[in-house]
Amino acid sequence: MKNISLILTVLAMLVSSCAVVRQGEVGVKSKFGKLSPDVADAGLVGFNPFTSRVIKVPIRTVNQEVKLNLPSKEGLTIDSEISILYSIEKQQVPFILEDVGEDYERVLILNVFRSAAADVTAQYMAKDMHSGMRSEIEKNIQDRMHESLRPRGFVIERVLMKSIQLPVELSRAIERKLKAEQEAQQMEYVLDRERQEAERRRIEAEGTRDAQKILAEGLVREIIELRSIEAFRELANSPNAKIIITDGKTPYLINSDNQ
Repeated sequence: MKNISLILTVLAMLVSSCAVVRQGEVGVKSKFGKLSPDVADAGLVGFNPFTSRVIKVPIRTVNQEVKLNLPSKEGLTIDSEISILYSIEKQQVPFILEDVGEDYERVLILNVFRSAAADVTAQYMAKDMHSGMRSEIEKNIQDRMHESLRPRGFVIERVLMKSIQLPVELSRAIERKLKAEQEAQQMEYVLDRERQEAERRRIEAEGTRDAQKILAEGLVREIIELRSIEAFRELANSPNAKIIITDGKTPYLINSDNQ
């Protein structure tokens, strides 16, 4: 029994003196409150549980979601839900823990985000946050955060405005405006189609007029007389009885009977 107890005690000490650092994390040893400058990669990390501990810090991309009231240029308050995608540079982890502590996300990242977001959105109208300018606002917030946090070892990968809740009256006004714009576009389409149809008819009328003009200009007296002679010959060669009155130039058929 004593041997078994001894073995169990040794195993317990071995287990308690090892920390498992998972993929996407690094470990930093803290001995009597002093941080080691070395960074441990994923795997088992040994340490003295009586004097030391291993602080685990994720270096993979972290998604931090924040609900925040944002100011607009016209002084409105916009309810928003925003995601911050960030990661930490591996070699900067000991310095971050030393300068900021383990609660770096609340102490540093979220405070910088709130300041940057308020500064950026205050330059835009509320409707801009609900339009195609949203990506521009996101990029400006990201750039401001990156400028402040990059020297500290943080990489701000993206800032995403997932949800924007505009005041009710403003939402209705935007909906009315969009509806009016759609109706105006529809009317412009109808008018453009009518203009095209009118242009088609005008071109068609001009073509008919030009054809008649050309035909009228080509019907000179000599041509009319020639066509009359040709018609007279066809009548003369016909076996049917006819009464033809002519002035010697143009024949006029006034009666025709089939015999």
